[in-house]
Amino acid sequence: MKKLFGTVVPIITPLTEDDKIDVASLKNLTDHCINNGLQCLYPCGTTGEMMYLTVAERKLVAETVVSHAAKRVPVFVQVGAWNLADTIELAKHAVSIGADGIGVVTPVFYKLSDQGLVDFYKAVSSSVPADFPVYLYSIPQNAINDISPSTAARIAELCPNVVGIKYSYPDFTKLQQFMLIRNETFSVLVGPDHLFEAVCAVGGEGTVSGNAMCIPEHYAAIWSAIQAKDYDLATKYQRKTNVLNAIMCEINNIAAYKVILKEEGVIATSKMRRPMENLTPEQETKLLATMKQMNYRQIQL
Repeated sequence: MKKLFGTVVPIITPLTEDDKIDVASLKNLTDHCINNGLQCLYPCGTTGEMMYLTVAERKLVAETVVSHAAKRVPVFVQVGAWNLADTIELAKHAVSIGADGIGVVTPVFYKLSDQGLVDFYKAVSSSVPADFPVYLYSIPQNAINDISPSTAARIAELCPNVVGIKYSYPDFTKLQQFMLIRNETFSVLVGPDHLFEAVCAVGGEGTVSGNAMCIPEHYAAIWSAIQAKDYDLATKYQRKTNVLNAIMCEINNIAAYKVILKEEGVIATSKMRRPMENLTPEQETKLLATMKQMNYRQIQL
């Protein structure tokens, strides 16, 4: 079964001024990520404002990205939703459109027991073919529910098509514990991308990075250095991305991505799905000025 690797991009969801899915911009964004050397696409994730999109909108986003990527890179669709029924509907839809796999965020808002999480992932993984890859996705600072290494191991034992986890909390010890699952073949990707190099150095598969949409050259360079096992060089690239990422994430990282991508002509508007907030004009001006001052698309060591 396919697995995620390298820089996986949880792409934003471009919107038109009248708050519809901007299909043309979504295709441009897909090309932008692929043509700039990023390895995999992950639509409808947290960066894609997933919980504020309807099921129909999420299907449109998934269909557009899978079709336009046209197998140039793997596309794993994030299908976790507000309830189990919608999650399963989106999972089956991902299979039907030819996605390479799915990611499934933990249920949100209400606290579940470990057994509740096991039951949830058993239901989702069994709703798709046995050879269709499924990634667990834990972002406890947003979703309330977390996945412990022992719970992930139980899920992996019961669900053979659960091949890995995207873990979006900066707990390096826990990340390494996930790597021991299933005789050290369990795929582990890190959400906090300042840990990209470090996680790969100890056996992880890569990062899921929204920042990479805006500075793809830097992430392509880190991955190239990691593959060459030149960790001194990877460290230098990582440190530069950390500085740039801090600028983009200072106020509202998703809104910042949209502002930068609009400025570069990749998407048509920087509109956010309400109640998500746009940057103010003053914030936009400061963001763009600071990023340009840093020569953010230039790799300078």
